[in-house]
Amino acid sequence: MRSIVRRLAVVVLVGAFLLAWGADTDRDVVGAQTLGKIMATRLYTGTDGQSHAEEVELTAGTLMNATSVQFNRAPAGRFSDWHVGPRRQFVITLSGRGEIELVGGKKIALGPGHILLAEDVTGKGHISRGVGTEDRISLFIPLGK
Repeated sequence: MRSIVRRLAVVVLVGAFLLAWGADTDRDVVGAQTLGKIMATRLYTGTDGQSHAEEVELTAGTLMNATSVQFNRAPAGRFSDWHVGPRRQFVITLSGRGEIELVGGKKIALGPGHILLAEDVTGKGHISRGVGTEDRISLFIPLGK
């Protein structure tokens, strides 16, 4: 009788674990990404000449022409005053933390896993700064036409 109760208890525990694990996978977060969707913050220049930001969903499996790949290490506290991107590019934060500031004071946090699609290559641009205590390591992927 005890072995049946033990087996039943193990089955119930394993089943509860699998149900909890399966229910939790829809809410898992890896870096700044929610599993199932690939999200990016798109910076773009509006008709007002100012940089704006919007969240966009990237389509998994879509190929894009990239011209090169560059790794960058920026010290904590690094500051770049108003500037535009040198070209259309993805900037993916691998470690450390940064921040983009737009006109009006809107700030966009850049943490590990955050994908930024920088398309604000004209106009006033944005401010970039490193926040926190560790270097920010990023991957820059310039986009072809």
